[in-house]
Amino acid sequence: MRTVKAKELTKENFCEYGSFYNLVDLKGNNLGDFYPDHLKNPVSGDVPITFSGLNVHKVDRMIVDTVEYHNHTGEILLPLDTDVVIHVAPPSNKMVPEATEAFIVRKGTVVRLDVGVFHLAPFSIEKEEGHVMVSLPERTYFNDCVVLNYEEKDQIEIVL
Repeated sequence: MRTVKAKELTKENFCEYGSFYNLVDLKGNNLGDFYPDHLKNPVSGDVPITFSGLNVHKVDRMIVDTVEYHNHTGEILLPLDTDVVIHVAPPSNKMVPEATEAFIVRKGTVVRLDVGVFHLAPFSIEKEEGHVMVSLPERTYFNDCVVLNYEEKDQIEIVL
């Protein structure tokens, strides 16, 4: 029987087989806590699906004052090392803060948001800082992301 010694994964020794990105030790190009498009998976069509890292934080009060949505794509979220709370509201032609719901998502659980669903970054409920994998078509945050701020009267506090 032949043996093969397992080696540490590095860019140099793995490049002929594919690529990788550590979604817990985030490095590289970022937009604040969001580290977009660091791992790309080509698919049928012109735009690859990407896997991005997102730092999420535990806060004293979970206040929803801003939301975003995408007109042409859904979004995948996977909390890696902390349970999180997500907030969502159904697609609409206007902001619908009164329809907002919040859900606890346990680490390791993949969530897919439909096209048009209002949402924003999850809140960590276990760790002071946790990590979430976000999967979107490349550059969605630039070419298909509408960000809206709620007036103070429409802001929401999430409680556990």
